[in-house]
Amino acid sequence: QVQLVESGGGSVQSGGSLRLSCAAFGYSYSLYCMGWFRQAPGKEREGVAAIDSDGITSYADSVKGRFTISQDNAKNLLYLQMNSLKPEDTAMYYCAAHYKCKAVAGGWALRWADFGYWGQGTQVTVSS
Repeated sequence: QVQLVESGGGSVQSGGSLRLSCAAFGYSYSLYCMGWFRQAPGKEREGVAAIDSDGITSYADSVKGRFTISQDNAKNLLYLQMNSLKPEDTAMYYCAAHYKCKAVAGGWALRWADFGYWGQGTQVTVSS
């Protein structure tokens, strides 16, 4: 049984930074693709970033240059460093995992349907 637990959300002002963490428990050694998604009220869940076991990353255009996904494989931890936050980044952020990242033109797919395991989410609120 795989369990993903997010932490690190909170409230910040526009331009601020936050670092989200995701701890993986259970059969996490077989999960070679990890990602972050977000969902704002009234909107669909959207992919933010993904990383495979070799550290190859992909980002949504809306966060490129501001967010950085990283992992500590030894500790089964996933991170999302978020800088230069904007009010439109306000959302519930979810950690997700799957056995393999799906390759698409330009990197990894950031489709929620390609990830089989999900955390409960952590709220990020950015005020102007």
